Amino acid sequence: MKQDSAIAALAALAHPTRLNAFRTLVQHEPKGLPTGALVEASGLTQSTFSTHLAVLAKSGLVIAERSGRQQIQRANIDALRDLMTFLAKDCCQGRAELCEPLLADLACC
Repeated sequence: MKQDSAIAALAALAHPTRLNAFRTLVQHEPKGLPTGALVEASGLTQSTFSTHLAVLAKSGLVIAERSGRQQIQRANIDALRDLMTFLAKDCCQGRAELCEPLLADLACC
């Protein structure tokens, strides 16, 4: 992942509504959720929420797929993995013991 992409993804997640929506989508992988269910969970109006969803989509963190008459929103797990790798890539600087707690926390996934 390039720095510009990481900055866009982090900026997209730097708002409570977008962060909550993304975390909800991650929890519903691999099936995703209809846009209406996300809007309902957010407690916002459709138009307000669509602005937040557009930011997540533009950053590459969320992908929309058509299923019949519905738009299914899905977390882009590849983008999440790329972002996490970008953030942690140089954390141990050759000292694996520094990254072991991080890897242990992620092992339950």
